[in-house]
Amino acid sequence: MTLKTGAKLADFTSEGTGGPFSLSAIQGKKLVIYFYPKDNTPGCTSEAGDFRDLHAEFEKAGAVVLGVSRDSLRSHEGFRAKLGLPFHLLSDPDETLCELFGVMKLKNMYGKQVRGIERSTFLIDGSARLVREWRGVKVAQHAAEVLEAVRAV
Repeated sequence: MTLKTGAKLADFTSEGTGGPFSLSAIQGKKLVIYFYPKDNTPGCTSEAGDFRDLHAEFEKAGAVVLGVSRDSLRSHEGFRAKLGLPFHLLSDPDETLCELFGVMKLKNMYGKQVRGIERSTFLIDGSARLVREWRGVKVAQHAAEVLEAVRAV
């Protein structure tokens, strides 16, 4: 089942670089949760860097930023340290969050069909409602576009 815009999210907990993260722990704050295919790949590094560079603006607008992929916590910790990310990364090896947000897709890689994360971002308001979603994201200017949407909520 995929979330629909306007739907209220049930509380969830996921392991992250800052320990367990629960949606209920940030009640009243906006959440930007972005899903990306893999740590230390060019597009994902660029996207994380863009969210990092705008992080202070997201905070000023009342939003928490989280990145999610299927990579291990150990991989996430290295990726986060290497890029100096001021936000946490959630590890979703069993694809629980990926399934909740409906981001798993069949993709072509070197002529083969593989299941992977479709680069996607979701904006959730302070009452845990899905306000906006971006699917099939192109990295260039994406974080800035998300920031404008956060400011409008």
